[in-house]
Amino acid sequence: MAKVLVGLSGGVDSSVAAALLVEQGHEVAAGYMKNWINEEGIAGNCPWEQDIDDARAVARTLGIELRVIDLIEAYQQRIVTYLLDGYRSGITPNPDVWCNREMKFGVFLDYALDQGFGFVATGHYVRKRTLGDGTAVILRGADPNKDQSYFLSLMTPRQAGHGLFPVGEMLKPQVRETARRFGLPVAEKKDSQGICFLGQVKMSDFLRHYVADSVGEIVDTTGRVMGEHRGLHLYTIGQRKGHGVASPREGMAYVVVGKDHAKNQLIIGWDSLDSPGLYARRCVIGSVSSLAGPLDARQQVEAQPRYRSRAEAADLSPRTDGKLELTFRNPQRAIAAGQICAFYDGGQLLGGGVFEEILDRG
Repeated sequence: MAKVLVGLSGGVDSSVAAALLVEQGHEVAAGYMKNWINEEGIAGNCPWEQDIDDARAVARTLGIELRVIDLIEAYQQRIVTYLLDGYRSGITPNPDVWCNREMKFGVFLDYALDQGFGFVATGHYVRKRTLGDGTAVILRGADPNKDQSYFLSLMTPRQAGHGLFPVGEMLKPQVRETARRFGLPVAEKKDSQGICFLGQVKMSDFLRHYVADSVGEIVDTTGRVMGEHRGLHLYTIGQRKGHGVASPREGMAYVVVGKDHAKNQLIIGWDSLDSPGLYARRCVIGSVSSLAGPLDARQQVEAQPRYRSRAEAADLSPRTDGKLELTFRNPQRAIAAGQICAFYDGGQLLGGGVFEEILDRG
């Protein structure tokens, strides 16, 4: 049996993960990661106090220790700074993927190992297999609607080796039913949404609190002025709503297709395959992380450019600078620098990286 520290968020998934580990006979303690407190008046609800109360109630029900671990400073340095620097520089960062790499399986894992635990467990819907040579393999979760392997695509092999994912073999309804079987007080609690660890805070409100608006022109692909934007950091490629330009008729929608930072212009076009700037096939991937051996040879993969998108057939080619060139077989909509791309071989997660350049945007 193993000594396991469960990242207990106060939600049903991590609570069931803890319950299953206790039932299996492991030596289990829980850790609530205190990463953010909304003390600066940002609009929205950051329910950390309720989450801690819920985590304590779950720990009492299971008869395990709960540690509230203050990681606020590390979160500020590793996630908030990354997020704000990214938007200021014109990219579209993904804090959720970096949270898993830098916080749950970074600072939190380091704390667990220092305290004598062998593993960190979470409520992620992913599956793990350990091969004969001790290598950890990450597979998509059994529930196709809840699979969260994309969010672990920047995980290192060391981190995967110390991770446990007890609910990854289950469907979401089974998780709810298991929570009821254990009498967990969060069995009917709704799933959390929003920015990683920030709760119900709109990204636009969060950004506006830290990044000053920089008003500029909205132009179409011919350069015609169509309106005024509040700051390029508030928009992303492919955005259909909220850019402030009404579509002229039903069935024709304007979307964001580009940003001209030199002119501080937001560029909009039609939401169609032939709209300049909206679709692309070739990209440069940086910050590469590999879970299944080095990605240092040309190979075919299934590449997933966003969490809710399908994995698409693509070719990976290594570059001399340590980055990868990724070529999709079919053009992909609204790829933006800063977003994460996950690589798969069937249901196995191979790794991932960050879109740095879009080479052939139409």
